[in-house]
Amino acid sequence: MNGGSNMFTDVSVSGDGDVLVVRIDGADGRLVDHTAAVAAACDRAEDLDGKAIVVVQAAGAPAGARAGGLTVKLVSKWEQALRRLERLPAATIAVATGDCGGAALDALLVTDLRIAGESARLVLSTEGDLMWPGMSLYRLSRQLPAGVVRRAALFGGALTANEARDLHLVHEVSGDPSAALAAAVRRVAAGSGTELAVRRQLTSEAQSVGYEDALGVHLAACDRALRRAAAEATPA
Repeated sequence: MNGGSNMFTDVSVSGDGDVLVVRIDGADGRLVDHTAAVAAACDRAEDLDGKAIVVVQAAGAPAGARAGGLTVKLVSKWEQALRRLERLPAATIAVATGDCGGAALDALLVTDLRIAGESARLVLSTEGDLMWPGMSLYRLSRQLPAGVVRRAALFGGALTANEARDLHLVHEVSGDPSAALAAAVRRVAAGSGTELAVRRQLTSEAQSVGYEDALGVHLAACDRALRRAAAEATPA
């Protein structure tokens, strides 16, 4: 990994899993490096076969317009990396501190658990007078009420940590994000990232798939869970 190496830190911990840390600075417009850092974390997490926890440290926001130096090809590769992180067979936790916009906000929005420092702000980047039309706009549309998304798309702006929590964009606001992160890691460490990915997919598809189409997939997941429980109950 070239320029992205300083953004990805592999931190091994004892216990039930390994914690992989990705740092995304939204003030840094080098999307190539952000893409490399996320891809490296995904590579490592997939090698750990469901035992990894990926932590995204998200901070910083673009000082001006976000389009500088970007191409559609770069944006596409960045989105492919985010989609891979979003579907990873591992629990993903974001910690937002300070202003969090641009690539940092992109990464936060694909994670499972989100912690914000008390002074954090989620900055909705603009291009000209409108919000940057990347896939964060799509994700916000799926995660926020329509009226809030429309206001954000038209005018951009920033949400305080408490406002983001009230809208369920973050799940916890803490005066000690490091302690909150440690508690979150302990909470998810005992679970299987592979099984979590199955539940994540089921809940995501429930928003767009009808009952009849969902039934078979859920039964298959139940069968998988029953067989796994039986295997764990069988003496070695």
